[in-house]
Amino acid sequence: MDFFTPVVDDPYIFGQIAAANALSDVYAMGGKPIMALNIVCFPSDLPVEILSQILSGGRDKANEAGAIIAGGHTVDDKELKYGLSVIGQVEPDKVMRNSGAQPGDVVVLTKPLGIGIMTTGIKADMVSGSDLEKVVSVMTELNRTAAEIAGEVGVNASTDITGFGLLGHAYEMASSSNVTIEFDCKNIPVIEKAIELAKMGIIPAGAYSNRNYLKDFVNIDVEVAEEIRDVLFDPQTSGGLLLSLSEEKKGILLKKLHEKGLTEASAVGKVVEKKDWYLKIK
Repeated sequence: MDFFTPVVDDPYIFGQIAAANALSDVYAMGGKPIMALNIVCFPSDLPVEILSQILSGGRDKANEAGAIIAGGHTVDDKELKYGLSVIGQVEPDKVMRNSGAQPGDVVVLTKPLGIGIMTTGIKADMVSGSDLEKVVSVMTELNRTAAEIAGEVGVNASTDITGFGLLGHAYEMASSSNVTIEFDCKNIPVIEKAIELAKMGIIPAGAYSNRNYLKDFVNIDVEVAEEIRDVLFDPQTSGGLLLSLSEEKKGILLKKLHEKGLTEASAVGKVVEKKDWYLKIK
């Protein structure tokens, strides 16, 4: 279950983004969404048409995922919020967990980072045109294709990148697997506009919370630029999957992802034996 306040102005697109984000938890575990319930907090002084558009966006995205929205619950609240509670199915022997990463594995990221910075820029009226279209396309894209290919190829660990940012979710994977994950910054896909905004200090509050929480678990080379650090801690909305798999399967996975249109999917790091840090950034 996941829900949050609007990250874009268009209510229909907001509904799509919130639904895609909630569905992602099922995909991250190798599951297929089958049913969802709407969760809505709606101010009584807003036009009901806005609620209708939000619910339409959520319905259409759930339909794209092959799931039905079977109902839900709405409460009167001063701040608008929307999301889904999702039920999915997966064969017990095909569950993908965020533990199980093994030394020698390659780590693949399926979507670019920078979403939180971009949505902060949207709120400040600093993102428009093609940049806005780019971040909306990233957020509304389901992780279904990535999850299906990961299940087909076979991975050792999987998680989706959301509010705790790349490093927060990578820390969960590394600590639960008792390994260290080493990231190579030059291989990490990032929305181009997000770098520009980060240099200007347009950073969401959650990035600072993530950085503070992870400070004892991450070692970052001094050469890594401040704006890149901000991107790595940036909380994502409907981010991609982080997959750990054997070196032998990397080429097959990336080829299939790219063929299906996930052209920004990249090998971003490797798994090594546990060191003094769970995460190393260079």
